[in-house]
Amino acid sequence: MKFHKYNFFRYTYCEFESRSIDFFKDKSAHYQSKSGSLYFYADEGVYRYSNHWGRVANCRWKIKEVEEYKSQNYYVGFANWSDFYLLNNTDKVFYLEVNFKTKQVKIKRLKEEENKIVFLMTSEFAHQRLKQIQILFKEYKWAAYYEDDIDDLREILINDLISTTKTIQQLKREL
Repeated sequence: MKFHKYNFFRYTYCEFESRSIDFFKDKSAHYQSKSGSLYFYADEGVYRYSNHWGRVANCRWKIKEVEEYKSQNYYVGFANWSDFYLLNNTDKVFYLEVNFKTKQVKIKRLKEEENKIVFLMTSEFAHQRLKQIQILFKEYKWAAYYEDDIDDLREILINDLISTTKTIQQLKREL
């Protein structure tokens, strides 16, 4: 499916590149949403000025280089039309990337040119797993009945979560 200014906002996933906050300073927006986001359309893609990223209406839009979105902060992002992907519950094109040192987990979309061997999941499943992993990084109670080091248990459990469809309860029983 080809995306353009008339359909990019319908059930899509996209990772915008961060741009200068001054982009809209001397430009008038082509569109302003009800929530106040500004959009500027170019032949190659779209610029977006907004204080909300992540879940945007029926879309999942991220802005690269911004780890923690604060709703009071505005950011400008740019995405090529080819950077948009249809968001549905049937295509398994997402995987999770975990950094155990920083305790960060990110959802990534497998691009056609990549030759990575990863466990692919739907968007909905990836978001469920992301939440479970974030809880595992924050909480300790779940590990109270195990004798092993919590960091070791956490790494085993999280590596299992990003590579299988087994439930978290099944995986904990298998520990």
